[in-house]
Parts: sequence; structure tokens; C-alpha cells
Amino acid sequence: MIQNILNEMIKYDTGDVLRIQHFIKVYSFAHMIGELEGMAGEALQILDIASILHDIGIHQAEKRYGNCMGKYQEELGPDEARKLLAPFNLDDKIIERVCFLISHHHTYDKVDGLDYQILLEADFLVNSFEDSLNNEAVITFRDKVFKTKTGINILNTMFDIAKR
Repeated sequence: MIQNILNEMIKYDTGDVLRIQHFIKVYSFAHMIGELEGMAGEALQILDIASILHDIGIHQAEKRYGNCMGKYQEELGPDEARKLLAPFNLDDKIIERVCFLISHHHTYDKVDGLDYQILLEADFLVNSFEDSLNNEAVITFRDKVFKTKTGINILNTMFDIAKR
């Protein structure tokens, strides 16, 4: 099912190579961190789906507000995600958690689960590179937001920075 959701999201973002590349990288990091942090079954499935769909609100944000600020993505993403996921006959509990994660993926406080934490970390691992952040900014974000041992190790290794 995950591969089919990936395929549908690629179709959803037709012609938007950067965004397709972005969510595939976020999914890859999220899945890896999730497995290495002990996630499996439904919990990993929720993380996988949320990481694929986390930016699904961007196109609607650009249409409605003229930009894709994080708060607009969080506002508009869940409805788009529900539409994309409808044919997959997922349990309502799974869809609601995925939509919650989408609606909070730019909110860094009150993280209420490992899936949420890992989504934030995976998205930053990709954004930090795509946005060409300097090491100082990476370290600051790491120290304020990252919590998983795996995420911290990947970030430190990617940027060749030591844990302070």
C-alpha cells in the first residue's frame, strides 16, 4: 500500500520535481529512523504515510494565499490528504493520526509521539540540505528539536558536526 500511496502522491505533484524529490527523501529518512528507533506495524505505517503526504497542502496554500508558509500547509493539508487516501480504505484512526501529523509538521512544541518527533527530524534532515543551512543553524535546530538518537546521529554525520 505504501508504494501505491507514493505513486498517487507523485501523480498529485505532477510536474513539480523538487517537491516529489523532497517527500521521497523525507519518507526515506523517516522510515529509516522509525525502524532504527523500534517502530513497526501500524505506528510505522502512520509515519510512512504522514512523511509522504506531509507537504500535500502546498498547492492549495499557493492557490488560496499566494504562498506556501508552514501554517498554511498545516491548515490545508489534512483535507487534501483525506481525498488522496480515500481509495485506500484505511482505518479512520490511521487517517486521523496522519492528518494530525500533517497539520503539525511545522509545529515544534508539544510533540506527542515518536511518529511526530521523527517526522520533524526527517523533514529537517532534507530541508537543511535543500535550504543550504550553515552548520550553526543546523546545530541550533538539532539542539532545540532533535530527540531521537538515530536522527541526531544522521544529522551529525551528514554535516560532520559533533554533539556538543
